Parts: sequence; C-alpha cells; structure tokens
Amino acid sequence: MLLPIPARDTALDLISFIDASPSPWHAVASAEQRLRAHGYTPLAEDARWSLVPGGRHYVVRGGASLIAFVLGSRPLAEAGFRIVGAHTDSPGLRIKPRPALGGNGLARLAVEVYGGPILATFADRDLGLAGRVVVRTGAGSQTRLLRYERPLLRLPNLAIHMNREVNESGLKFDKQSELPLLLGLLGKDDAAEAGFLALLAAAAQAAPGELLSWELAAYDVQPASLWGAEEEFIASRQLDNLASCHAALTALTATQAPGATCVAALFDHEEVGSESAVGAGGSFVTDVLARIGLALGLDEEDRRRALAQGFFVSADMAHGYHPNFPAAYEPGHKVSVNGGPVIKANASQRYATGAETAARFMACCEAAGVPCQQYAHRGNLGCGSTIGPIVAARLGMPTVDVGSPMWAMHSARESAGAQDPAYMIAALTACYAN
Repeated sequence: MLLPIPARDTALDLISFIDASPSPWHAVASAEQRLRAHGYTPLAEDARWSLVPGGRHYVVRGGASLIAFVLGSRPLAEAGFRIVGAHTDSPGLRIKPRPALGGNGLARLAVEVYGGPILATFADRDLGLAGRVVVRTGAGSQTRLLRYERPLLRLPNLAIHMNREVNESGLKFDKQSELPLLLGLLGKDDAAEAGFLALLAAAAQAAPGELLSWELAAYDVQPASLWGAEEEFIASRQLDNLASCHAALTALTATQAPGATCVAALFDHEEVGSESAVGAGGSFVTDVLARIGLALGLDEEDRRRALAQGFFVSADMAHGYHPNFPAAYEPGHKVSVNGGPVIKANASQRYATGAETAARFMACCEAAGVPCQQYAHRGNLGCGSTIGPIVAARLGMPTVDVGSPMWAMHSARESAGAQDPAYMIAALTACYAN
C-alpha cells in the first residue's frame, strides 16, 4: 500500500506531535503551541471571560487537561455544541514521591503502575524520564516541565537460564519487587537519593534543595517511525491516545467560521478511571460549556437547549484485527488497520454509541469521503471503556464512541496504520461542520 503524499504528511505530523509529548503535561504544552499558531488565545479559569462569535480560545486545568473552542456564528441555543473528546494520558510506570533505592552498589527508582500497561513491553527498552517538577523560588513555587531525552533508566530482563518457563508461561513482573528501574552505580541509600535529586535539579535548572514535588513517568525514548514494505504503518509510544488528541486538534484548527460552537476536550486520568478534577469525570467540561453560555448571555433554559442540540464524539483508539490471534475477535467485527475510523458499540454501555449516533457519524464519514468500520468486543472477554459514557452521562448529549484501529494497545511501543490519522481528521472535521 503506497500512502498518498497528504496522508504521509499527516502521519509524520502525528509522529512529531507524539515525539514532543512524552507525558500528559508535555502533550498539553504541545497542544497549546499548535493552538496559538492558529490564533487561539488562553483563558484563565479564575478570570472573567469576554467572548464573541468567532472567538478562538483554550483553557488548561491542572497542566494536563485542555479544552479549546471556537464560537459559532449561529445562536448557541439553536446550533448547539460539536465536541470531540480524547485523553492525554497513557498507561505506564510513574515514579514514586521518594523513589531512590540503594544497595548492592546499584541505584534504582521505585515505580507505581499507572493504568493497564503491558508490563513486559517495558523490559529491555531505553527509558527516559518526563513530567513536571515544582520548585521553590524567591517568588514562591513554580512548576516546570522536565524531560530526559537520552536513555536514563532500564528494566533488564532476567536471563532465560534463570527463568526457564518464560516462553511458555509469559514474562511477568511482581509490581512491587521486580519493577524498580535501574538508574546507575550510585551506591548506598543516601547516595542514591542524592544522585537522583541532583539529576532532577539539573534538568529543572534548580538546586536540589529547591525541589518540592514531582509527577514523573518513565517513557520509551525511541522516536516514532513509519514501518512496513511501503511505510504504511506507524510504530510509537502513546498512540493511545495522543493520536486522537492530534486528530481533534487538527480538525478543530482546520474548522473555519463554523455555525455551531466547536470544542476539543483533552482530559487527563482516563487510564485510571477519569474521576478527578482534571478528568472527564470531573467538572471541567461542564464548567467550560456553562461559562461559554453565560458569556454569550444564555439563560438556563437556552443552555439546556444548546446541550440537547449538541453532538459529542468520544475519540479513543480501537482494536485492529491481528491475524496471528483470530480467536481474540468477534466474527463480523474484524476491523482493519488503514481501513478508516471505527464506530465502537457495547450493549452494556462501556461505549456510549447508540443507533442514531452511529448513523450520524457514518454520515459524517460519507460526507468526508472516508471509509467507516464497526467494532464490538468478543462476548467472553472484558470490554474496556472510554470517556464517552462518562461525559455523555454528565452532559446528557448524544454521543458516539469512535477510534482509529491499532495493534498492541497499552504496549510501550504500539502500532497503527499510517493512512488512518488522515481518515480520522477528515471525519472529525465533518463532525464539526454538521
């Protein structure tokens, strides 16, 4: 499959976005940079908002969640909202608040499992460190992004000679005792802590004594790439779900003079349930939509009308068919990588799709000239969920769950189709226009 040049360019732009975004806080910083380049201006939650039709703005909460919007030309109560939601976080390993472990001449960092990663895929990979630190300054505390782009940490495997059943029983790690990451030859406990703090301080451009707290994740430093006979696939970390964040942002910034008010909502903490002040289960999206209505002079009746006129697209990733494991898939729902956006349905409401919202998204795909697929999970396997049902319940808004197909979801190195980012962007752009 030879990719059209526009689709290849879109895939390379996605790669650039992911490579710049090793943590949720970096993802929001990358999103802000793109939004500003398209004329979007920031709003502060603790300031009064003055909004006019056609205005382009964004709001950040907690550093890792962002909502951007362009105000439509039609009355909000009549046209409603068009919202695309995604999430900035990915499963992996987070560094504990006091992580330094010494002994046996080695320094290690204690980690906590975040979400549901495939732990085995983090073994024997070049791992960096990324996130944010809070430092003490003369003017108070200040939050700074931190990133080690070089290999800093590693989770070496145990040799097969000491784990003879690994190929039959699978690679497993005890989450407490076998996951600490090797950092270096730093010696005793106190030397390990001092060495770790010195590393953080240097990266944060601060003195070790000025470090107050941090939120840090280990990440695979290998850059994303195109692969395959014709480079028709993408290999990268965090395709779930930065690919959807990239699609939502690109579709929104490509939307000019919409009739409806168009929104891209990027949330943290989806991988751990969304119940936080910055997650989809919190008040962020309802607060922003309510403030838009207030700034435009809507009363409570018209605000409810605007929600009822809306359409929410929950954009996450989908399980592409893997021919080596046919028994893992529901017959009739083997969606193809590079086959276009996938509508995800589940009778138990793990996905928020209904018949009418599925048909509406199909119409958007048809208007965009892209193929569309449908997915249902195998009945004897537990089905994952998304922000879709959570936001749908809070807003009372018609909702559809969609995603681009991929392989190895939650791996340290995932794969997807290089054509699908362009397909999804075109479909979401049509959703904003209809």
